[in-house]
Amino acid sequence: MTAFAFLALFAATLAGYALNRHAAGAIRAGGVQLHSLPQFHGGYAALRVALPGLVFLLLWVAAQGPVISYLVLNGLPEGDGGNLVLTEIESIARGTIFGTPEPWKLDAAARMVVLQTGARWLMLGGLAVIAATSLLLSRTRVAAAFRARQATERMVLGLMIFCSVVAILTTAGIVLSLLFESLRFFRMVPITEFLFGLNWEPQIPIRADQVAGVGAFGWLPVIVGTIVVTLVAVFIAVPIGLFSAIYLNEFAPRRVRAVAKPLLEILSGVPTVVYGFFAVLTVTPALRQLGATLGLDVAPNTALAAGSVMGMMLVPFISSFADDALSAVPRSLRDGSLALGATRAETMLKVLFPAAIPGIVGGVLLAVSRAIGETMIVVMAAGLIAKLTLNPLDSVTTVTVQIVTLLIGDTAFDSPKTLAAFALGLMLFIVTLGINVLALRIVRKYRELYD
Repeated sequence: MTAFAFLALFAATLAGYALNRHAAGAIRAGGVQLHSLPQFHGGYAALRVALPGLVFLLLWVAAQGPVISYLVLNGLPEGDGGNLVLTEIESIARGTIFGTPEPWKLDAAARMVVLQTGARWLMLGGLAVIAATSLLLSRTRVAAAFRARQATERMVLGLMIFCSVVAILTTAGIVLSLLFESLRFFRMVPITEFLFGLNWEPQIPIRADQVAGVGAFGWLPVIVGTIVVTLVAVFIAVPIGLFSAIYLNEFAPRRVRAVAKPLLEILSGVPTVVYGFFAVLTVTPALRQLGATLGLDVAPNTALAAGSVMGMMLVPFISSFADDALSAVPRSLRDGSLALGATRAETMLKVLFPAAIPGIVGGVLLAVSRAIGETMIVVMAAGLIAKLTLNPLDSVTTVTVQIVTLLIGDTAFDSPKTLAAFALGLMLFIVTLGINVLALRIVRKYRELYD
C-alpha cells in the first residue's frame, strides 16, 4: 500500500500541474496579460502538492514501524518482551510460522496486523487530506498578477538547499561516527600499537571459555598490502589508459573512435565481482603456471593477480579523464604547432600533453583513490591474510577487505576486534581524502586558462 500511496501522490501532482496550467491558459485566452507563463502556474501547483505529500509519506514510513513495535511490545506480558520475541511476532504476522508458537504470540501477531492495516489506511487518509488541501490552495492562487515563476523558483531553490544540507550532514555524520568508534577502539588498544605495529591478528577470545590469541592490531601489514595492490593496478592502468586516450584523441580515425571509445567504456560498467571471478579463474592460474615455468613461487592468491585485474578496471576511468583533458586544450594550439611544421606526434608530446597534464594527473590520483577503496576483487583474488611484504607474488590483504571481515558475524560492538574496523575506516578516509585534496590542488595550481 505504500507504493500505492506514492503513485497516488504522483497522480495528484500531475493533476495539480494540469489544473493550474489550464486555468492560467484560460485567463490568458481571455485577453488578460499574465505575469508568469501558464507552465509556471502548473509547476507551482505541482510543487505545492508534491513537497508536503512527500515529506508526510517519508515521515510516516519512518515512524510507522517503531511505533507499531512499541505498541505491540507494551501489550505483551511482563518479562516476555525483547528483540527476538518481536522478530518472531513479525514473522508470524507475515504468515511465516515455525513450530507451534504460544497463544500470546499469536494474539500479538494478530494485533500487529490490525495496527499495520489501520496505519496504512490512516496514511492514505492523511495523504488525501494534504493533497486536496494543497490542490485547493494552489488553485486559488491562479491570477493574472500572481508571480508564479518567482514562487516556483523559491521552492526549487529551497529544495536544492535542503538536498545540499542533507549531503553535508550525511558526510559529517559518517566522519563523526568513524571518529567516535575509533576513539573507543584507541581506549582499548594504544594508538602507537595500531599505527606502528607489525602484526595484524585481530582474532581475540569473545567468551571466557574460547581459545584464541591475544590479538594484534598493527595496521602496517594491512596498509602495505593496500599499497602493493594499488601500485600494481596503477602500473598497469596508467600506461594503457594514457596511450589509449592519446590514440583515440589524436590519431584514431573518426569511425574507429566512434566504435573503440564506447567499447572501452564498457569496462567501467562491469561489476567488480565479475572482475574478481576473472582474476580467480583465469589470471591467477595463468600467473601460477608462468611462475612454475620460470621457477618462481607464486601464492594461490596474489597481489599481482588482484592488482592487474583492478588495473584493467581503472583503464576506462583514466582514459576518459585523459581524453577530456586533451580535448579541453584549445584547437588553436594544435593548429599553430602543425602550422609551424611539427608532426602530429611532436604536437601531442610537446604541446597538447603538457597542457593537459593537470587534468591527467588529477584523473590518475582519483583512480588511485578508487583502487584503494576497492574490496571485491581483493577479497576474491588477493586473500585475507595480512602479511608485511612488498612482494606482489605473495598473498596480501587490504584495508577494505579487513573492514568487511571484521564486521561479519555477531560480535558485539564493545570488542576491539569489531571496533578495529572503524579505526581502519578512519585511516582509509584520511588517506583517500588526502589523495583527493592533492588531486584538486594539482589541477588548480597547474591548470592553464585560455581565452
